[in-house]
Amino acid sequence: MAIDEIIGNFELLEEWEDRYRYLIELGRTLEPLPQAAYTDENKVRGCASQVWLETTRGQDAAGAPTLTFRGDSDAHIVRGLVALVLALYSGRRPQEIVETDAAPLFKQLGLAEHLTPQRANGLRSMVERIKKEAKDGLAG
Repeated sequence: MAIDEIIGNFELLEEWEDRYRYLIELGRTLEPLPQAAYTDENKVRGCASQVWLETTRGQDAAGAPTLTFRGDSDAHIVRGLVALVLALYSGRRPQEIVETDAAPLFKQLGLAEHLTPQRANGLRSMVERIKKEAKDGLAG
């Protein structure tokens, strides 16, 4: 799902209970990871729940390198947060990923004040991991 569509849907929901349900629904839209992707290398450190991110390198229509991410979590709300982060970053060029700050989006959606500290740390860890992959993609 496109990030703009997610933002629009989120803004239609006034109650946080509805927004949590929407996050859970977003998580259900994630493409399942193959069993082989549940590795220690793909595991995101710093998350209270278990989170895995798999990175695939590709090219866009212009032949520029892109990074595509797939992910999963063992917690429903966190799986929704994974879907949100993937909608923001997946399929983009490494330079775009490095330059995209997720904090304003999280603030706009109200996540900063409605997530537990553990989930907020996990969300930051996911973004840091994606940006590291992008920086590694720029370096080589």
